[in-house]
Amino acid sequence: MNDVVRGQQEMLDIWQRHTHAEFVLKDPDAALITMTENPYVLCIPSGAGAFGRAAVRRFYADQFLTKVPADFELSSVSQTFGTDQMVEEFVVRFTHTTAMGWMLPGLPPTNRRVEFALVAIIRFKGGRIAHEHIHWDQATVLCQLGVIDHPAASSGMGSAAQLLKLSASPVSVEPGRVETRHQRRTSASA
Repeated sequence: MNDVVRGQQEMLDIWQRHTHAEFVLKDPDAALITMTENPYVLCIPSGAGAFGRAAVRRFYADQFLTKVPADFELSSVSQTFGTDQMVEEFVVRFTHTTAMGWMLPGLPPTNRRVEFALVAIIRFKGGRIAHEHIHWDQATVLCQLGVIDHPAASSGMGSAAQLLKLSASPVSVEPGRVETRHQRRTSASA
């Protein structure tokens, strides 16, 4: 394994430990173990987040981890690596059964199901996560929740399903071999 691949694998391992701590363990301290001494998290569409270790811990413990619906699903579509940063594209699905101020400030639960694309940009320093920038199309989410009804807002509603369909399509054809994006991602992390 060369140094570039090893560095990418190290970033991926840290990121996977981090997301496991968040979405499986729901443990802010386990998530913070993967982060630098002065991290930050910023959810771009809602403006929610925190800056500094103590504030990030409070954000995770009080605003984020306890406000994720029980049926929350995060499906990885693609990962792109730089020397000290990675970008992961996801499809997110959940039923809006709880207030989610970090994502939907001021919106009470609608009990509606949503599905949308989300992108996380993760910067690393010294083998730890320095920051997370989280992006999603808020208009698409609000349209699915029945908050807004406008053709421009509803235009992205089928995008997540299309993204999943495209990510399962063949991406390379070599003699005797067809590889889908999902297979490539799985084999790269093995």
